[in-house]
Amino acid sequence: MKILLLIVGKTDNPLYNKLISDYENRLEHYISFAISVIPDIKKVKNISASQQKNMEGEKIIDIIQPGDYCILLDERGKEYSSPEFASFLSKRMLSGCKRIVFIIGGPYGFGENVYAAVKDMFSLSRMTFSHQMVRLFFVEQLYRAFTIINNEPYHHN
Repeated sequence: MKILLLIVGKTDNPLYNKLISDYENRLEHYISFAISVIPDIKKVKNISASQQKNMEGEKIIDIIQPGDYCILLDERGKEYSSPEFASFLSKRMLSGCKRIVFIIGGPYGFGENVYAAVKDMFSLSRMTFSHQMVRLFFVEQLYRAFTIINNEPYHHN
């Protein structure tokens, strides 16, 4: 199985980039993992937030492949504990799923076109975080999930 983290816009903060890269390297031990960045929409001053979300959504949908299990990281999604998330991933791996795509939207979230194209929504918290911080939180939770699956001493109950 492969996991793709699809994100809208680059991560500007070099500290976040360093930490995200550290978890990417750690994940290589467990799974094929990649991050794909959809470039920011240019000239957003002349378009509405809704138009921007739909334009980003078109780019997201272009990357999704038939057979992908797509999950939006969205504050309205289902919340999991770390062990529950690990269990979810374990079941997906056993189901024969070839690729899971986790998607982090831009600053305004997702357009309706993206909500219609995905199977699931997860929330990291009921709180709202910047879309750049969510990237770091997610890769850490993904790494944590794989240490739980492999009974390694990273996660403590």
